[in-house]
Amino acid sequence: MSSEVLASWNDGPTRDAIVAFITGSVADGSSTFIPPADRIATFDNDGTLWCEQPAPAQTGLLLGKLIEQVKADPSLAADEPYRAIVEQDPVFLGALARQEPDAVLSFLTGIGKAWEGATPDAYEAEVRAFLASNQHERFGVPFTDLVYQPMLELLDYLRAHGWRVYICSGGGRDFMRVFSEDTFGIPRENVIGSAPEWGYEDGRLVRRNELHGNLALGPGKPEHIYARTGRLPLFAAGNGDVDVEMLEVARFRLVISHDDAEREYATTAAAERLLEVADAEDWIKVSMQDDWKTVFIEGVHG
Repeated sequence: MSSEVLASWNDGPTRDAIVAFITGSVADGSSTFIPPADRIATFDNDGTLWCEQPAPAQTGLLLGKLIEQVKADPSLAADEPYRAIVEQDPVFLGALARQEPDAVLSFLTGIGKAWEGATPDAYEAEVRAFLASNQHERFGVPFTDLVYQPMLELLDYLRAHGWRVYICSGGGRDFMRVFSEDTFGIPRENVIGSAPEWGYEDGRLVRRNELHGNLALGPGKPEHIYARTGRLPLFAAGNGDVDVEMLEVARFRLVISHDDAEREYATTAAAERLLEVADAEDWIKVSMQDDWKTVFIEGVHG
């Protein structure tokens, strides 16, 4: 096997399984052939394509925005999620970190109010300013530098074999769209995630304070994917409990295990159910420690 194929992956059964499935998908006339129209691959974002510890990158932007709202109107501190944010409530913040739907929905309700009426340009300008002025607390680099090099190679390998690649994340769709093309090579129209409704008012497009459909978590992932593409993925990758349903509907399931405390993080938090299912169903598990020669893109050292 050429060393140029998935060059940052160690030789072994994980890499072999990935290569066998993808090359088999283009073997015309074989039982493994997949018609080009059906070659849909979906990837979770946080913890699958880039680092999400100790908290997803978007969290800092959102918390800062809610705190701004409370400073402007102190009466908000009596209501959720503002109270929990101001008081640093560990129960709420823990539930939010685990992407528990009730906590995420409460959080997004506050966010919906904060950006209500914002135009796409105004919102994206805030995202770009945040990404340009904030760094990861451990690694000391911009969040967009903490991309997993082996996963970038996998995205390229899929595209080289005629697969259409999408992000499907419980995080903010419009947040990810700001950097997805430059960072992952995934165009903004291929980003699926939790999102607000947009409305056309007085000659311009503005954010509304309501959710577009349900959250892209758990069952919401395949629901959003089908609504966006008219198909379900045949290749799917994720790292948390909220990815189980997306992986269940795929033919090839890839689970990213965070087990490298030296180069990244070692944790199974919010992934216990996924790891149990992966073991029971014999899904392909990626060990960061054993399967990856390097974790981050060139110039970033964990």
